[in-house]
Amino acid sequence: MNVILKNATIIDTESPYHNQKTDLKIIDGIIRNIGPNLSNEENATVIEFDNLHVSQGWFDSSVSLGEPGFEERETIANGLNVAAKSGFTNIALQPNSAPVVDNQTEVNFVLYKAKDTATQLHPIGALTKNSEGNDLAELFDMTNAGAIAFGDYNKSLDNANLLKIGLQYAQDFNGLIITYCQDEKIKGNGVVNEGIAGTRLGLKGIPALAEEIHVARNLFLLEYTGGKLHIPTISTAKSVSLIREAKAKGLQVSCSVAVHHLVMTDEKLSGFDTRYKVTPPLRDEKERQALIAGVIDGTIDMITTDHNPLDIEHKKMEFDNAKNGTIGLESAFGALLTVLPVDVIITKLTAGKNTFGIEKHPIKEGHKASLSLFTTEGNWEFTKENILSKSKNSAFLGQPMKGKVYGIYNNEKLIVKE
Repeated sequence: MNVILKNATIIDTESPYHNQKTDLKIIDGIIRNIGPNLSNEENATVIEFDNLHVSQGWFDSSVSLGEPGFEERETIANGLNVAAKSGFTNIALQPNSAPVVDNQTEVNFVLYKAKDTATQLHPIGALTKNSEGNDLAELFDMTNAGAIAFGDYNKSLDNANLLKIGLQYAQDFNGLIITYCQDEKIKGNGVVNEGIAGTRLGLKGIPALAEEIHVARNLFLLEYTGGKLHIPTISTAKSVSLIREAKAKGLQVSCSVAVHHLVMTDEKLSGFDTRYKVTPPLRDEKERQALIAGVIDGTIDMITTDHNPLDIEHKKMEFDNAKNGTIGLESAFGALLTVLPVDVIITKLTAGKNTFGIEKHPIKEGHKASLSLFTTEGNWEFTKENILSKSKNSAFLGQPMKGKVYGIYNNEKLIVKE
């Protein structure tokens, strides 16, 4: 689809047009011209939006979609449509389906289901067979099939030697290992952050130590083995500090933070609402501010929605028994713009491509058009009408938002909200 984007402000530090307001002509998926008042001899579709901004296409490093096995939560087709309308041109799909994506056949299946879509799907393979933490999965075979990294979603690997072997083995093919950090023995029966808010409600707490002790252990292992390690969804100041120190040593470690940990605290739990039950748990304001500082100073490499659709049967129940997780694609940009500058947001929504080996496309003439379209203007509140996912378990209902996403242009397809 050929298009001309009119009067678009370009937000791309890798582009010579950064912070300039101009037109973009896209022919056969390639940016042919950038400049004011572009002509339209090609009879392209002209796109004009209020306060239109464009950036390189956003990448989300942690998305769960359910399929195969949990299609009642979300399907790949609808999930990718949600991602596109939320501004994401690329997503990394977690392996927590049924069956678990732990072999070449399952990688091929999810890639086939995502064929010819505007938003590109990049599978994460399970690190261990069936994500049970006992034996390494077929990492090299999955790499050949198209997996971009390996991790067991929201499951910490108690067997340190298995992680050591995985880090060593993956170096043979430049593989990226993902390790969720939470000591299950220290977590115990905890369901919320260990702090004043949880104590007030009488809910068992999860100390920050449960995360930090595994971050420290895994960084020690990385220092011993070498290789590449990604630590997802960190939530404490000490975790930020440990990763900052590891980077100063020259270790190849990256990390992400979830949107909800940047904009919410455990004070949200006052009504025992299970929409706010996530893992790691929402922390207090001190930890939230440390995470924002880590994003701004570059210690935290990327921001993820950690999008995790769950059906009502698993969320609308007693707090102790409800599953952890929130959807977050639809609300990500609007929520982030209430706490971070737009340049920082765009950097953190695109930088993950470098870590996961996904090609970037700076906004330049002759380059592939892979663009996110949005506005930075407007204040609003997130409601059920804004949810596009099959599952409705959003922690952001009632949350103040700023700016809006219009959609994406990618793979010669334009997807915009109605």
